[in-house]
Amino acid sequence: MIRRERDSKFVIYQVLYIFVITVLALKGADLDLRRVALEDETVQVSVRDSLMSVLDSLYSLGIDFSIKIDPNVVVENEEMRKQLADMNRKLEAVKDFVPPPKEEDKPKDLPKEEQLKMQLPISLKQTFIQHTWNIAKNSGTVPTTILDPRDRKSLVVIPPGQEIKFDLTDQSEVIVAFGSQEERVKVIPNKPPEIKIERVTTKMNSRTIYVQELQRITAFTVTVIDNRPEQLKISYNGPISVTGPQKDANGNAVYNVSLKLAANENQFDDWTDKNEQLRESDGRYKANFFFTVVDERTKDRVQVGDSFFFTDFAK
Repeated sequence: MIRRERDSKFVIYQVLYIFVITVLALKGADLDLRRVALEDETVQVSVRDSLMSVLDSLYSLGIDFSIKIDPNVVVENEEMRKQLADMNRKLEAVKDFVPPPKEEDKPKDLPKEEQLKMQLPISLKQTFIQHTWNIAKNSGTVPTTILDPRDRKSLVVIPPGQEIKFDLTDQSEVIVAFGSQEERVKVIPNKPPEIKIERVTTKMNSRTIYVQELQRITAFTVTVIDNRPEQLKISYNGPISVTGPQKDANGNAVYNVSLKLAANENQFDDWTDKNEQLRESDGRYKANFFFTVVDERTKDRVQVGDSFFFTDFAK
């Protein structure tokens, strides 16, 4: 008996399940079963009659077949909306903690003003020298003006891609103006000339030294070193014969120096009589000579000398 009751309940619940699914498909979320059964326009009459027969059978068994909507559904929906709103607020807060993009992902910044500066058209290796001529080469694309910083007077204007010679006096720096930019470039002092005298013979190392031999050979070379040799005035004095100048590998002026004391023995004797004070303690005579160099722009003056030694005029 108990098993039959269980079977009948099983069948009933199966029917209820099918019924509920059918009602949901036909009616929607409104599960007022009496209303479903009574409205003619909802289902066809034959279906309605069948459903009513099933309902009557179920109600006759004492089963309350009314299905009620949980009144808390609206509350739950409201709670869900609150949760969604709270989630949106959290997302807004979390976005501030998103790690910064990687360097390669960052958008490229527009060039800053410093990056837009033009390169100095005058090479930084360019050397400007006081009190002489200078050459400036403009390797840029705009005209370049070199100004005196004391009064901003233009010293020279160099077109793009050209080089021009110009003069400087005692400026310690100049202003290089190009486009809307300016740079200051130092000017170095013009060094005084340098004189180097080198003995190039061994004949004066002997105990007996003959004037006639020293007058036939180059006994000394004199080298004048300067950045601007063309603005030098070179002079010399003493009993010497000088040839040159010639240019060495560095562009310096080189002079060859020979003795020029007497054409014959009589002249030699006359010279020794007049210059007895030039006789050394070892019996040798000494004849001095000097080279003097004056920079006509800077007015620097340098003088260097050396000496010839000899004992007799000839063998």
